[in-house]
Amino acid sequence: MIGHLKGTVLHKDPERVILDVGGVGYEVHVPVSTYYEIENHLAASDGAESPVALHVHTHVRDDVLALFGFWSEREKLLFERLIAVTGIGPKLARVALSGMSPEELIGALQRKDAKALATIPGVGKKTAERMALELSDKVDDLAEGLPEGAPASGGEDVVSALVNLGYKASKAEKAVAQVRADNPTAEFSEVLRDSLKRLSRA
Repeated sequence: MIGHLKGTVLHKDPERVILDVGGVGYEVHVPVSTYYEIENHLAASDGAESPVALHVHTHVRDDVLALFGFWSEREKLLFERLIAVTGIGPKLARVALSGMSPEELIGALQRKDAKALATIPGVGKKTAERMALELSDKVDDLAEGLPEGAPASGGEDVVSALVNLGYKASKAEKAVAQVRADNPTAEFSEVLRDSLKRLSRA
């Protein structure tokens, strides 16, 4: 099983990255939070091909093998606890980690806030209730010292992230435009968060 990868980024978008590790390109699915961190890391390197390291969960099912990568061990552990819940596969767990920050997601689970969890695209009422019931007492160790990521900016990237979360492009573009109009200086994570709030109320 692959548990960690470090290499040069050949391709990246809010859903996946391709890492060149020793001449082999690994396709790794990532949540938006990890995409933020990769963007920030590469921006800080001033164009140099700075290696990116990811904590990896290898998912094997029947004849399918998929890699899911995370910037922090905390996110990887949260992902693995999510997929242990009946009805939550790796794709939905990735979306959950994209739809909420780790802090917000862990807080909602601890509070058993099924209503907040149900705002995640693809998570229905019953799944949200099951998440809250099964994980409320299993994330306390992940709640301490949560880091606050430094988000990147960019309206097109926010729209792309929302589309990858399951929203229609037209609705995503409208929500982002409204948020930008209200707060032109908002950074990536703030635009994404406020756009998600608007879309969840739509």
